[in-house]
This record gives sequence, structure tokens and C-alpha cells, in this order.
Amino acid sequence: MQELSHVNKLGEISMVDVGNKEPSLRIAKACGYITVSALAMQKIQDNSLKKGDILTVAKIAGINGAKKTSEIIPLCHSLLLDKVDINIELDTANNKVVIVSMVKTFGKTGVEMEALCAVSCALLGIYDMLKAVDKNAVLSEIKLLEKSGGKSGHYIRGEHED
Repeated sequence: MQELSHVNKLGEISMVDVGNKEPSLRIAKACGYITVSALAMQKIQDNSLKKGDILTVAKIAGINGAKKTSEIIPLCHSLLLDKVDINIELDTANNKVVIVSMVKTFGKTGVEMEALCAVSCALLGIYDMLKAVDKNAVLSEIKLLEKSGGKSGHYIRGEHED
């Protein structure tokens, strides 16, 4: 079993020291979705919400979430991100808005948390825009899809399940 990287030998919380790591290209992709009512989905499609353009707000929220991850998650390192991409798809048959994020940097630590935070914030941005129309919307299945770079190498969801 792999040791926890954020716990020292005394069992105390500890930020990982990445000072001696070699920088490498780090990329992570994550996804998640929000299930909404039929009325909410129609308003998203029509871009007819009173608050404004929900999909643009979601993209900006996702990008900001990735950039601010170290301020939200206590033991994350501050990273200079080279790219944050937020892709939004409407699954109208199932009343879902699907968010996929991709985060890239050249550095000493991975960007998995930034990719996950980007998806979470994009989904929360959607909820905030919709809450007047649909308080029952549900955020679901926020997960890492893929990551590359660093000592642990390439991971693709489903290929390394225990």
C-alpha cells in the first residue's frame, strides 16, 4: 500500500516538499455533471436566464477555480498554470450539463486538484445561475479522467482500477 504523501512520520499533516523534484509537463483532465429540471435545461439552451449567459459564467468559474486551487485546498502548492480549458456539453436527453476540464503546467507537482477544482467551480457556477429556477439541481460524479507527467507517470481512469 502506498504511503499518504501529506502525512509525516509522526502522523501529522505536512505539505509535500517538491523542491528536489524535476519539473516536467503535467496535464490533468477531470469531469462532472449537473442534472437539472427540464425547465432549467430549456432556459440553458435558450440562454434565457435573467442572470445572463450561464455557459460563459461556468467557463470563467472553472478557470478561476483552477487558478485559485491552492487558496481553497489547504495543502496544495501554488502553481503557474500554462493552460486551463473548460469544455461544456449539454446532454438534453438526460437534462445534464457535462463539464470537462483540462489543466496544463510545466512544474514539479501535478495539476489533478486544479482540474477537479475547475470542474467543481464550473458546476457551482451553473448551480448559482440556476438556483432561482431549479434548487433541486444535483452535482454528480466529479472525477479525475486522466493525468500525465511526474514520477507516477500516465494514469487513465479505468486502466488502473484496484
